[in-house]
Amino acid sequence: MNDATRKWGTLAIASVAVLLLSVDMTVLHLALPRLVEDLRPSATQLLWIADIYGFALAALLVTMGNLGDRIGRKRLLLIGTVAFGAASAVTAYAPSAELLIGARALLGVAGATIMPSTLSLIRNVFTDPRQRTTAVGIWSSVTAVGFALGPIVGGVLLDHFWWGSVFLINVPVVALILVGGAIVLPESRNPRPGRIDLVSVPLSAAGVLGLVYALKEAADGGVAQPTVLVSAVIGLVSIVVFVRRQTTLAEPLIDVRLFRRRAFSATVGAELVAIFAMLAMSVIFAQYFQLVLGWSPLVSGLAGMPGGLAGGVAGALCGVLVQRLGRGPVVALGLALTATGFFLFSRIGVDPDYPYMLVAMVIQGMGMGFAFGVTNDTLLASVPKERAGAAGAISETAHELGGALGIAVLGSVMNSSYRNSLELPGGLPPEAETGIRDTLAVALRTAASLPGDAGQAVSRAAKQAFVDATHVTVLTGAAILLVLAVATLFALRGVPKVIPEHEEPADEPAPDGGPVTARL
Repeated sequence: MNDATRKWGTLAIASVAVLLLSVDMTVLHLALPRLVEDLRPSATQLLWIADIYGFALAALLVTMGNLGDRIGRKRLLLIGTVAFGAASAVTAYAPSAELLIGARALLGVAGATIMPSTLSLIRNVFTDPRQRTTAVGIWSSVTAVGFALGPIVGGVLLDHFWWGSVFLINVPVVALILVGGAIVLPESRNPRPGRIDLVSVPLSAAGVLGLVYALKEAADGGVAQPTVLVSAVIGLVSIVVFVRRQTTLAEPLIDVRLFRRRAFSATVGAELVAIFAMLAMSVIFAQYFQLVLGWSPLVSGLAGMPGGLAGGVAGALCGVLVQRLGRGPVVALGLALTATGFFLFSRIGVDPDYPYMLVAMVIQGMGMGFAFGVTNDTLLASVPKERAGAAGAISETAHELGGALGIAVLGSVMNSSYRNSLELPGGLPPEAETGIRDTLAVALRTAASLPGDAGQAVSRAAKQAFVDATHVTVLTGAAILLVLAVATLFALRGVPKVIPEHEEPADEPAPDGGPVTARL
């Protein structure tokens, strides 16, 4: 097999792997109603079923990225893929909520091995900077398409099969990755890996997991909850101790000095804030399509697909734009387009106007495609290829933290605006009014139980309040993205269009006088 075939074959295998993860991240919410009916989990178990995958994934990304750099990225990817397939089968046929939670946790662990491995393999086989930018753009575009395909695949399967089918569909894709990966993928690893610091591993996991858990809980019940405060403190303290420890180790998990590089720190920050806005909006619009417009999950998935496809096209084209405009301007353009799409969403109403929404979705999707295609490549190119696995893990960790932060912050804006905008008719029972002010889903269920005109009035008022709250939230997101666009334009100023192969940074003395080898 010649080098060109192996390079593009590696991109194809990596793209299928990330497509698998992207689709899997979006199908659970569609399957939850039937899953609840079959397994009858408690409220606490239901929360763990929904969240344990993300918790395990976020907690182990940094560790798994470093592990791949040491034992081999191909080996880790194939091991993780086997584990993902096995966990998918167990999830599909789980007879109890407890076993389902365990299987979802294993899916998260396996996902943490796959995601950074795909990026690091691409970084190592595409040594030509222009080809690397194109390859990473294609990888990013496949991720966007996967998020768009997830609801459609899930909707089709749930229309014909049981809830476990949305997980069982992973198994043949896993087989394809294993066969293709064994034949095509080259092995690569850091030639001077060093040892993994066993104290840093739990510190990084506790730091990321503590913050993600605190943000998710804050989004559900507010920041004043004891669990939120305790989790946030554990997360922050663990991260501070972790960072201080990395500066004194000869072989750290993450070389924190990388964040002194403008290109590296700016792209991590841009990814975190961009995913902050995007994921929160995806959750809100899933509710808008299904609860306000009354569309089925399948129709809602089809309706949202053009945005993902537009993102896929933009990701594939970003390499060409970088050569013409530069990295900073393309990222800023992408964020500005995304903000424009958000602004257009502020004009939607209770009645469907899909052609208008289609324009907004395409603009927003293209913006995200441009932004993520360039930031992923810039981050990978900012570090030596020997550290590509850890760099990819940092990128994905930023995505997890940004997503949790977006749901917590913009979700809180949404919930507060909904309650403030809600104007209910008089004469409702106090217990009914409390539920109506909670969420739109509860309001519509309550409205269905009220007699005659009262139910219709509550339904109209709740839908209008949700739409009004959506306007406030998307305008808030647009403002954040515009500020980020300007900041990114300045932060990435001077970063070359073509970033050459990066050399290992020179060693610097540690604060205690000992050596600090520049490692990710």
